[in-house]
Amino acid sequence: MSDFTSLPDLAVRSFGGSVIAASDESFEEKENLINPWRPAFQPETFGAKGQEYDGWETARRRPDENGELGHDWAIVRLGLPGVIRGVVIDTAWFKGNYPPYASVEACAAGGFPSLAELDAADWVEIVPKSPIKGDAEHTFDVAVERRFTHVRLNMIPDGGIARLRVHGEPVADPALLTGLTVDLAALENGARVTGCSNMFYSRPDNMLAPGLARNQAEGWETARRREPGNEWAIIRLAAPGVVELAEIDLTNLKFNAPAAASLFAIDARSASPDDEDAWFPILERTRLQPDGRHRYRLAGDREATHVRVDIHPCGGIARLRLLGGLTPEGEADLVRRWESLA
Repeated sequence: MSDFTSLPDLAVRSFGGSVIAASDESFEEKENLINPWRPAFQPETFGAKGQEYDGWETARRRPDENGELGHDWAIVRLGLPGVIRGVVIDTAWFKGNYPPYASVEACAAGGFPSLAELDAADWVEIVPKSPIKGDAEHTFDVAVERRFTHVRLNMIPDGGIARLRVHGEPVADPALLTGLTVDLAALENGARVTGCSNMFYSRPDNMLAPGLARNQAEGWETARRREPGNEWAIIRLAAPGVVELAEIDLTNLKFNAPAAASLFAIDARSASPDDEDAWFPILERTRLQPDGRHRYRLAGDREATHVRVDIHPCGGIARLRLLGGLTPEGEADLVRRWESLA
């Protein structure tokens, strides 16, 4: 089984995911499925509907007049549409009320479809009906090489599921990027962190996430560095482009902000990232202030495929934005990938 959990969660609410419909949510709301935090539980917290759970829980099903039991389902609109590499179905704290089986389907629907339009979509099974246990995480590899926008979690026949994680690689629609100034470092546009010196407290991909970080955990933060040198992270841009403006956001980093930062870039089509001399500066070492955004206009005259951010000596970054334009080759790369995953 592959380690797909290191990839972004395409469905999580903090990345724009939404649970748009469910067959039933009598006990607990469907929206809990994509909460970013780990499921919590406090015993003997009884409300009007019974014990409270941090998850999605449906009523007990009974056979209809035809003897059919059916099953419950929930549809999630991915915040970051893309190629799904794996799914985690977490039944944390559901011990006597979990479903014995579950499956997952996915579809690709353009625009902003209604529920009726999604009902008529071409759904593909990405996780077959599989046995699951109570109070456990269940991981499933996905081998379908297609871009998806929605997933449907089937809970067979009923019960409770705490979280659904949908890990994969975001794939941006080139129609929304070509010919425009865009964030070349955005996860939703296809950028990724490919190397990092330290991610003790949180993953560096966090700083490429959409929106603003609500707290320190939603950015990238390193351990305290005790030896000479500095921490760094390498970002593979969404596609080859020219970076013209950088934003280094240290919001929420008050006593653990780096003292300074610098940015270097490389065109990996003509040089190896392992060759330190091939990296060229786009932002010289610059002093930073805690708990705030810093914006810098860059020369923007050289093409790049990767950018390295160096923080001196350590600390964290809430968000990193690298605004610029795609090169003609970069636009062609995005179009080719889009068409290959249709």
